[in-house]
Amino acid sequence: MPINFHDSTNKYSYTARTADSRWIQLIWDFSAIQGKAVLDLGCGGGIYTRALALAGARQVTGMDFSAEMLQGAEADCRGISNLSFRQGSALNIPQPAESYDLLLQRALIHHISELDVCFREAWRVLRPRGRLFVQDRTPEDCALPGSAGHLRGYFFEKYPLLLTQEQARRHPAERVAGELTAAGFEIIAELKIWEHRRSYRHFGELRAELLQRQGRSILHELTDVELSELADHMEERLGSGGPIEEQDRWTMWVAEKR
Repeated sequence: MPINFHDSTNKYSYTARTADSRWIQLIWDFSAIQGKAVLDLGCGGGIYTRALALAGARQVTGMDFSAEMLQGAEADCRGISNLSFRQGSALNIPQPAESYDLLLQRALIHHISELDVCFREAWRVLRPRGRLFVQDRTPEDCALPGSAGHLRGYFFEKYPLLLTQEQARRHPAERVAGELTAAGFEIIAELKIWEHRRSYRHFGELRAELLQRQGRSILHELTDVELSELADHMEERLGSGGPIEEQDRWTMWVAEKR
């Protein structure tokens, strides 16, 4: 069954990681964070909301359609004064026009078919010269083979039907770029990035995370038996030792409101 983002048992599924410091530097390379008003749209468990707040933003709003995800995010980010959370939709952002200097849509757009509406709303709430960061996987990103760094490739090696499902919900790069331009944005950059996800001392730590389906929605498509067999398959490929440094491949579009 696909992950239910409104199920209270999943509220902490996307809170257990720390954002890669190189990811924050990449944002800084294209837009100063210090003193900015930032919206993290589709914030999930607040991992990147927290990172942007701690990087010096004046105020960061984490917004998600799931009240359960927001509860987990609020609990994990308790005590950070320049950060708040609000429920809302990317297709109808409950904020006035020109409210933000920087807007992040990380791992959001594969949940959305109406990219035109999504990007028009982003354009509306950004201030002039505001920057939009869209980060998601393309069908090509999904198809990369498994390796010691790219563990997701082993998911699809074991279960090719998962790759078909995963690619079907991902937007081609050309469509994303076209819809951004049509919404009024100028594309500053389109980047292929590797983001460090997590380090494991040995395969046992990775197995435990896999069996909990932690932070990877695609694993909710598998039965418990299939998930256990996937872990066995990956151990055969990787061995039981370590350390294991997991990375994820993404495409990022940096766009500016004109």
